[in-house]
Amino acid sequence: MATNLVNLEAVGKVYGTRTLLDGVSLGVGEGDRIGVVGRNGDGKTTLVRILSKLEPADTGRVTHAGGLRLGVLTQHDSLDPAATVRHEVIGDMADHEWAGNARIRDILTGLFGGLDLPGFPQGLDTVIGPLSGGERRRIALAKLLIAEQDLIVLDEPTNHLDVEGIAWLAGHLRARRSALVCVTHDRWFLDQVCTRMWDVQRGTVYEYEGGYSDYVFARAERERIAATEEAKRQNLVRKELAWLRRGAPARTSKPRFRIEAANALIADVPPPRDSAELMRFANSRLGKTVFELEDVTVQAGPKVLLKHLTWQLGPGDRIGLVGVNGAGKTSLLRALAAAADSGGEEQPAGGRIRVGRTVRLAYLSQEVAELDPDWRVLEAVERVRSRVDLGKGREMTASQLCERFGFGKEKQWTPVGDLSGGERRRLQILRLLMDEPNVLFLDEPTNDLDIETLTQLEDLLDGWPGSLVVISHDRYFVERTTDRVYALLGDGTLRMLPRGLDEYLERRERQRQAATAPAAAPAAPAAGADRSAKPAKPAALSRAAQKELQRIERRLERIEERQAALHAELAEHATDFARVAELDAELRELAGERDELETRWLELAENG
Repeated sequence: MATNLVNLEAVGKVYGTRTLLDGVSLGVGEGDRIGVVGRNGDGKTTLVRILSKLEPADTGRVTHAGGLRLGVLTQHDSLDPAATVRHEVIGDMADHEWAGNARIRDILTGLFGGLDLPGFPQGLDTVIGPLSGGERRRIALAKLLIAEQDLIVLDEPTNHLDVEGIAWLAGHLRARRSALVCVTHDRWFLDQVCTRMWDVQRGTVYEYEGGYSDYVFARAERERIAATEEAKRQNLVRKELAWLRRGAPARTSKPRFRIEAANALIADVPPPRDSAELMRFANSRLGKTVFELEDVTVQAGPKVLLKHLTWQLGPGDRIGLVGVNGAGKTSLLRALAAAADSGGEEQPAGGRIRVGRTVRLAYLSQEVAELDPDWRVLEAVERVRSRVDLGKGREMTASQLCERFGFGKEKQWTPVGDLSGGERRRLQILRLLMDEPNVLFLDEPTNDLDIETLTQLEDLLDGWPGSLVVISHDRYFVERTTDRVYALLGDGTLRMLPRGLDEYLERRERQRQAATAPAAAPAAPAAGADRSAKPAKPAALSRAAQKELQRIERRLERIEERQAALHAELAEHATDFARVAELDAELRELAGERDELETRWLELAENG
């Protein structure tokens, strides 16, 4: 039987007049992997801080097993700003000691990209003081993971990590024997790591078995049963009223209720998006052209981020944009936004961006726009407009949309200056949607948002008829809201990934292996790359391999040309659903062929 490491007995906590925890009793046992979810402000962080004895409970008792080795990652680190990374992470271990330790090597590589900490000016000897919040966060996480722990408590561990870092951390935690309690809004991460869930709601903690997906099913079932009970209660009230009016009723059989299996809850739920209908709406709002890029070069200062990029964003396209930090994701969106805002006058360093005449762009940047702190929430939204058309006949008032985003009737009268960071982020998204854009750029929209708000945003975007580009490290959000994924891999090109984020992680792993191999293999040709400059081939390739490589490159060029033509045809025939289905099928077939060809190209280049 597993030993309990931590016990909470009848724990209560009150802040001001608000009860965050009310008589909560929970336990954490050996090997438990618990995910903590709930709305911002409902007490998730308070719960794990009390569990870790970082702050006291008002009532009840918290007990730790004797000799418990506990590691905690809080939202604010306690690193010494005068110390070096080496001092905080490695301690006084000699180089040969830590370099010979496979786990330490794995942690440094997984969190920093290499043992020499690329990106840090002096590597391990970098002083912590001047570093960014994200860099400090990774240092604190590395320090915690290197130590031996019985229980690890993590509060938002995926903040400031990219897609690769999050995937690495999930794998690392699965392989550890330590018990885990983790607060995060990253739903993919919860599904990968956790086997139990705690849902913090209005002072109570509900427990569920399984990861995030299991929790969604179980919670839906619990809420269905609660709704059934409420319907029964209301029916009893109506029966009693009828009896009072008509006298004693005839004897009736007692109704029987059956609890359906979890997946029966979604049996009659249609797909989240009707892509063909949304494409038709998008065409009527946008026409054939949204953004067309021809031979574009994007720079940040003297650094060239993208070169010779030819690409188009069409009406109704839903694109996820992923890539290594500094590859140019945000710079690309800024270049598109600058061209749109200037009516096509402001252009990038090279090439040309053509903007459709009807484009109405809304751009959610990573920085939260400053609003008058004295405005009320509802006032800040109504200053944009009082009603909004969300497409497909869905019209909402500013107040109704506020409620959808978690601003209840009372909260709508809260001054903006009193809102938390997450609430301001919600308000920023609200104001964008109220402006009725037909093109949305979302740069890290999930920052500071809780899972419930993310679900509401996803629900609104499901029926939103326009073109959408999302940059996010939240894998679940990208896969939920977009239809295609493009990647910037740091080589100046933009590449479509038919298999999405799984393919992105595979390609990044190949890049890392190639970089550490004695003779690095050349990269495969990429979408948007300048195909007049052929990749260099190893001299040792056989004549047959050389010929096959040339054949593959010619076929890839023809596929790219055909894909561009198909996208144009899709825009032209958007109201002809049968034709759209044919064109989409051909696009998918070409994408699959392209992926196979690029894989074969790599095999030949590496083994020729």
